[in-house]
Amino acid sequence: MPTTTITDIRTIGITVADQDRALEFFTTTLGFEKRLDAPISPTLRWIEVAPPGAGTSIALVSGEPAPTGRTDTAVRFTVPDATAEHTALTNRGIDVSEIMRWDGVPPMFTFDDPDGNRFVVVEVPDNHH
Repeated sequence: MPTTTITDIRTIGITVADQDRALEFFTTTLGFEKRLDAPISPTLRWIEVAPPGAGTSIALVSGEPAPTGRTDTAVRFTVPDATAEHTALTNRGIDVSEIMRWDGVPPMFTFDDPDGNRFVVVEVPDNHH
């Protein structure tokens, strides 16, 4: 069996049309931390944001061409209480789906960032990390 020295997932990149607008959404509206904002060329920056204390970050990658329509990022965020987070995001003006509930599956819902990147929020109680 092959072995690997890979130990973790650090960053997941999502494409955004406007890095400043995306940074504002993730930090001010969602409450994420800005972990890195560094120039990589005269016109591009490498920007990473993450929920406070999270091990994995989201890179806000400038897209050429700019993204259009909705894109499922396949990113799943966890919360201890899906209903409470659903209410909080709704109160901040974020367009969220209804909470989806199935037997044996944790409650979850989706939201989109300003670029149409879709994220899923899944309830994972604090004692089930």
